[in-house]
Amino acid sequence: MPQTMEFDFTRLDPQDRYRLLTNFIGPRPIALVSTRSEGGQDNAAPMSFFNVFSHDPALVVLGIQTRPDGQEKDTVRNIRREGEFVVNMVDMALSQAMLVCGLGVAEDVDEVALAGLSSAPCAHIRARRIVESPCAMECRVDRLLEYGRRLLVIGEVVQMHVRRDCLDAAGRYVNPEVYQPIARLHADNYITSDRQFVMPTPPMPAEIRPAEVK
Repeated sequence: MPQTMEFDFTRLDPQDRYRLLTNFIGPRPIALVSTRSEGGQDNAAPMSFFNVFSHDPALVVLGIQTRPDGQEKDTVRNIRREGEFVVNMVDMALSQAMLVCGLGVAEDVDEVALAGLSSAPCAHIRARRIVESPCAMECRVDRLLEYGRRLLVIGEVVQMHVRRDCLDAAGRYVNPEVYQPIARLHADNYITSDRQFVMPTPPMPAEIRPAEVK
């Protein structure tokens, strides 16, 4: 039996829990979240506590922690006020701009412009999407779940904007040679999906009875 190390999360310091979780649960997709500030400016911030959890309804979830001083981030304030946000997916071409959007700048600084990006109107919400993103999802807040310093934002996707070359000729499936999103591993380590492979489902063994459909 291989040797194991045990970590009791009921006793572990939060930063140690963070380190272990983000080291072993990965890669984690990055949402470059754009919102509308109170003054109508573009705001953008990368979030790696993010994923899709349902297609019917179409739900994505963000996990956003407060700043070290306990203050809410601009993204959270905008989401609470406006009830909407845009998830802009990140590929290698967008990676450096994504890091710029993560800088701790003042509330009145337009991170989209600071990163050299451009924005465009959305179809259903007032927040704007990032034009350079290969895929942008307009989201309306479904509910907010409070966990101390952590806010879980459940958003319903109401519109998706996809760059045409990221899809196959029929416009149904992703073209893996073009759409290669990056994801975060741990600390400053990232990974890209430029090495993809196919794993077909194996046939059911003849001696095994399939589960009944109920």
